Amino acid sequence: MVVNFAHRGSVTEAPENTVSAVEKALAHGAKAIEMDVRITKDDHLVIVHDHHLRRFDKQIKGNVRDYTLKEIKQFNIGAYFSKEFAQEKLATLDEMLTIIPKEVCLNIEIKNAPIVYEHISEILLTTLQKYERTENVLISSFNHDTLQYFQTEAPHIPLGLLFERRAIRLLKAVKRSGLQVYSIHPNKSHVNKRFIKKCHEAGYKVYPYTVNDVATYERFKKWGIDGVFSDNPEIFSAT
Repeated sequence: MVVNFAHRGSVTEAPENTVSAVEKALAHGAKAIEMDVRITKDDHLVIVHDHHLRRFDKQIKGNVRDYTLKEIKQFNIGAYFSKEFAQEKLATLDEMLTIIPKEVCLNIEIKNAPIVYEHISEILLTTLQKYERTENVLISSFNHDTLQYFQTEAPHIPLGLLFERRAIRLLKAVKRSGLQVYSIHPNKSHVNKRFIKKCHEAGYKVYPYTVNDVATYERFKKWGIDGVFSDNPEIFSAT
C-alpha cells in the first residue's frame, strides 16, 4: 500500500505546520501527516520547521529556543499566508496529538540543527507515551545520531533517515548509522527505479520529498515507491 504524507499539513491552504494546515489535510482525507518539532526555552515541543520564526514574521528576533512557550504563543504567525490566518499561533505537539486521529500515520521529523536541542528525543518519546501514540508513528531526522535514543528506548517505533545527498552513497550511509532503519527519505531529485529497487532489496521503504507534480508521482508509483511527502492535496489524499 502506498502511504502519502501531507507535508507539514496542507500548506497550499494554510500556514505550514499549524493546526489549520493539519485540519485541512485531514479534511482532504489524508491518511498520513508529516510535521517538524523543535523545543522552546522551557522544553515544550512546538511544531516548526526553522530554528527561528522569521519565515512567519521578519520582525521576530532570535530563535525558537530563546522563547518560553508562553512567549511564543504571543506571536501571530499566519498573517504572512493571508489575513484569514492572522491570529494563527504556533502549535505544540500536544495540541496536534489531540486533533490527529490515531488511525492517521504521523511522521514526526526531529529538527536538531543548526541548533542542537539536548534531550529533544527524550521529551518527544515521553509526549508520545503520554498520548498513547507510540503506534502508527514514524520518527525521522537528518541528524541520525538523534534517532539513537529511540532505537534504544523504543525499538518498536520505526525510524526514517532523511538525506539530501545523492543516492550513490546513501545506502552505505544508512549502514554506517548503526540504526535499525525502517525507511529512507531522499530528495526526490535523487530517486530513480534502480535506487528504489536497491533500497527494497536492502529491506527499506522509500519515501521521497517533496513530490508535488502528479506526473512525477505516477512515475514513482510505477517504479514501486512506498509513498511520498507532498504539498499537493491531489497526491497526499491518494491511496
